[in-house]
Order: sequence, then C-alpha cells, then structure tokens
Amino acid sequence: MFSFSVAAVTFGVVFLAELPDKTALAGLMLGTRYRASYVFAGVAAAFAVHVALAIAAGSVLTLLPHRLVQGVVGALFLVGAIVLLRKGDDDEEEETKAPADQSFWKVAGSGFTLILVAEFGDLTQIMTANLAARYDDPLSVGLGAVLALWAVAGLGILGGRTLLRYVPLRLITKVAAGLMLALAAFSLYEALAG
Repeated sequence: MFSFSVAAVTFGVVFLAELPDKTALAGLMLGTRYRASYVFAGVAAAFAVHVALAIAAGSVLTLLPHRLVQGVVGALFLVGAIVLLRKGDDDEEEETKAPADQSFWKVAGSGFTLILVAEFGDLTQIMTANLAARYDDPLSVGLGAVLALWAVAGLGILGGRTLLRYVPLRLITKVAAGLMLALAAFSLYEALAG
C-alpha cells in the first residue's frame, strides 16, 4: 500500500541531504556544457539504479528484530548527520572543454556513469536504505527518494547557480543535518523504549 506521508518524509530528507552534495554540482557542470535533457536522462537513470539498490538493502534489514533495526537505523542517521555537519564546501569543478554536438548516448552515458560511480554508497543511498527499513514501505520510500534525487538533479542541471545565490549551501547542509539528528533521536528512542 502506498503512503503519501512516508513518500513526503523520504522526499524531504533525501532532497535536503542531496542538495549540498557534489553530484548536484556535477549536474550543474554537465548541464552547462551539454544539452540539459540528455544529461538529465543519464543522471535520472543512475539515481533510479541507486534507489533500487538501497530499497533492496533496506528490505533485507526488515527481516531483523525491530529493536535492533531501529538501533542501527538511529546510529546510521546520527553518523549521517555528523558527516553532513563536518562536510566542507567542496566545489571541485573540472574545467574541461567538450564539443557541443555530443550525441544523446554519449552525454546520457557520461551523466549516468558519473552519478553511478560518485553516488555508490553515498549518504543518501544509505539514508534511503534506512528509511526503507524504518517504514517497511519500499514503494513509498523508493518513489519519494527517486523523486527527490531527480528534483535535485534537475535543479543542479537547470538552476543550481541561481539557487545558491539565494540559499547558502551551509544553511541547506545544517537543515539536512538537523532533520537527520531528529530521525536518529526518534529511531534510537524507539530502539530503547521497545
């Protein structure tokens, strides 16, 4: 059964955690050099693969005892919040020139490969697995996560520079870390309270 509230929570958490990530900057870089729709197609496919892997991992976690899973999920959210708070502003943009007339397959393949490699084992993939384990609702979590990742990719490709003019990256990172701390506290409370 699909839950809009689980999908919305997942969307919010994953969106805020992914927004300050370097893959949004990579999307911005690719979007300035290549046709945006081609870049988005490759990036979106890579994110769909990552969400599918995370949902599978989270579904396996639901087979373990509930208190143990809540403790592990809480600890992972706590670690994720710490990683976000300690994360520096990595603006590593490579300055390479590429021909403007690239084919769909070359551009989409580049975007797919870049995101597939850069996001493997990333914080948002781990968060998605945690949320899948926490809510035991793979469809809602998967849809919320993939829509959040696609939204961030779209923002990065089409409007990243404009957004960062109005919303400081540090503020976005702190809000995402705060949400993760709240989820960690709630999960750890459930693990201890039983």
